[in-house]
Amino acid sequence: MELLAEIEKRRAKRALSEKKIPADVVDRIMTAATYAPSCFNNQPYRFLVVDQEQELEKIRLNMPDANYWAKKSPLMVLVATKPELDCQLDDKRDYAFFDVGLAVENMILQAVKEGLVAHPIAGYRPVSIKKAFGIPDDHTLVVIVVIAYPGDESSLNSKHLTSEHSERSRKSREEVVFFNTFRVV
Repeated sequence: MELLAEIEKRRAKRALSEKKIPADVVDRIMTAATYAPSCFNNQPYRFLVVDQEQELEKIRLNMPDANYWAKKSPLMVLVATKPELDCQLDDKRDYAFFDVGLAVENMILQAVKEGLVAHPIAGYRPVSIKKAFGIPDDHTLVVIVVIAYPGDESSLNSKHLTSEHSERSRKSREEVVFFNTFRVV
């Protein structure tokens, strides 16, 4: 089976470098994110690119200790949306979050193509971060994408060091891919 190299290579690595990412690279990553498809081309995703030390500190102060490794990153992208920015169908399918996921995947794959680690995280204090950056209350801070060059593994704890070198672990295709009949597994 031949997949795109970026899909095969992508891993949620934690060993990060503090090396700054050039503006042209950041621009390509963010352009890739904005090229994602969305319902009726509504583009409900909102990205706040944070790369200045003082602003990064606002995020770092609102991360739990478990995300110690992410605090080294020279670039973090806050990704927000609100359902009203996108298609809301009668059967309660709010497409905004789906469309955000598509955009984040584009961002991640472009970052991998650029030789970077792009690690989406859910471990942060969203209310405090939203307040620190002026993100309106009616928006959901869906994810923070930590982006950096690969770095030195010596700063990782033993659990994370092990995961850096573990085999990719995925559910079997039979558990998640069905043909013609849906199954509950």
